[in-house]
Amino acid sequence: MSAIRLLVLGAVKQHGRAHGYQVLGDLEYWGAHEWSHAKPGSVYHALKQMAKQGLLVASESAPSTAGGPPRVEYAITDAGREEYLRLLREALSTYDQHMDVLSAAIGFIVDLPRAEAVELLRARVRGLDAWRTSVTEYYTPEGGPGQLGHIGEIMRLWVHSADSGREWTLGLIERIEGGAYVFAGEGEPFVGVLAEGRENPYANGA
Repeated sequence: MSAIRLLVLGAVKQHGRAHGYQVLGDLEYWGAHEWSHAKPGSVYHALKQMAKQGLLVASESAPSTAGGPPRVEYAITDAGREEYLRLLREALSTYDQHMDVLSAAIGFIVDLPRAEAVELLRARVRGLDAWRTSVTEYYTPEGGPGQLGHIGEIMRLWVHSADSGREWTLGLIERIEGGAYVFAGEGEPFVGVLAEGRENPYANGA
């Protein structure tokens, strides 16, 4: 799964209508340019591609104040919302997502109902448990990972990754079940987007 698709769809959805510079600014504000491939070229490419696919609709806005050509603004379509939620649910529930995809999903988790978010995360825990079992059941030599010399460190890495992922996910579930954050249907959730004209303190070179 591409984190860029999820990030761009989510950013456009939060704004209602947004041009590429706004989307890029939000992703930098969230630090996504550090932990994902959210660079200008990939963001603008994703916007154009998803407009072609019917997930976004593009329209020209007024010319920029600098005198350049009209900006292209994007809005999410019904098909785009369906794709966004599909990507979000898959990213939260699948145990082997890349870190950038999981990070993007956590950034939008409050777009789901609280109970659904918890169940998706529990599915992730079950996947981690099953994966850990398969690794230790089929790949552990009788003498333990050390019998394989330094190659055994690969197995230790896998097991450690599963254990730490499980611990973090269970902690998040506990916080959510304890009432943390505002989820869909509960009121106005936190929305971390940059207001028009506001300088981004986390942008490259800032």
